[in-house]
Amino acid sequence: MAYFDHGPLVIGDLIVPTPVVQGGMGIGVSLSGLAAAVANEGGLGVLSAASVGMVNRKNTPGGNIEALRGEIRRAREKTAGALGVNIMVALSDFGDMVKTSVEEGIDIIFAGAGLPLNLPAFVKKGCKTKLAPIVSSARAVKTISKWWREKYDYIPDAVVVEGPMAGGHLGFRKEQIDDPAYRLENLVPQVIEAIRPLEEQVGRKIPVIAAGGIFTGADIRRFLHLGASAVQMATRFVATDECDADIAFKQAYVDCKKEDIGIIESPVGMPGRAIVNRFLHEAKQGTRRPKACPFHCISTCTRETSPYCISMALINACKGKLDNGFAFIGANGYKVKEIVPVKKLFETLEQEYRQSGGNAEEEET
Repeated sequence: MAYFDHGPLVIGDLIVPTPVVQGGMGIGVSLSGLAAAVANEGGLGVLSAASVGMVNRKNTPGGNIEALRGEIRRAREKTAGALGVNIMVALSDFGDMVKTSVEEGIDIIFAGAGLPLNLPAFVKKGCKTKLAPIVSSARAVKTISKWWREKYDYIPDAVVVEGPMAGGHLGFRKEQIDDPAYRLENLVPQVIEAIRPLEEQVGRKIPVIAAGGIFTGADIRRFLHLGASAVQMATRFVATDECDADIAFKQAYVDCKKEDIGIIESPVGMPGRAIVNRFLHEAKQGTRRPKACPFHCISTCTRETSPYCISMALINACKGKLDNGFAFIGANGYKVKEIVPVKKLFETLEQEYRQSGGNAEEEET
């Protein structure tokens, strides 16, 4: 188990020994295998709920729910550590996914890709499952918290603030992505400041988890130094033995160069960061338009205007069929050099953290 002198991530009665949250990655990239391995190293392992049934070929009514339930149970069989589920607000079955996760006793639900204004509606009073919105600004924290307090008498248990260097769908406009004002280093203190009045109201700590572009142990130290209670990392966990994606998907990360990473327009209506490959070039030329919509998985996606079916593209990629799909990746993904066990990755992060010593403010992502 990795050691960081910062101490554990404490979310109410949920204690995560190592203040590292593994980001949820869909479709099928972070399921029970990766999440359990991370939890066994003292971190918080997170499964992605996005179209999980389609990965397991359960494209039937309730197939996603059945598959998610199965993944949570498999993860629980492999670990006694902390487990979470990442559920995109834009999913058509968002509410059912939340209910299922709660029924299965998941420790925490992370919800992003939109404002999760109704998330507490699916959780009964006294439920032990924690709720954490994923935001990109202090303004979003204030909006969500005000709504939750007035409508549900609920305050977030934790908050993830994700900056524009993240992989996958980004909560920023295209022109904001490279704007220094939106750097994670600026967003974290702003969100912490927005959280303080809420902490005073409820008389408890509301941890802020920094995410987006965090790659090394030195990055971890730097954001903990800025006041974050933990960091969320996703990209670096792809190149691990336990990651649930196909070896070809992982190898795409190892082979990726900085110039291969670009910002794309996703069919769900948000910009995203991905490894730009032939599939995406063809999609931009209009040769990958879907003939039908078999999944109806994303509420903001329509077949008539979509350049491709994003669910099918991500499923294909996860299964190693990158000629018919693509991989999301963080801005620092080109730094991945090898595929390693999760245990070794945590040991490396600990070593990097220790070596960074007093240089936390000097090194940048």
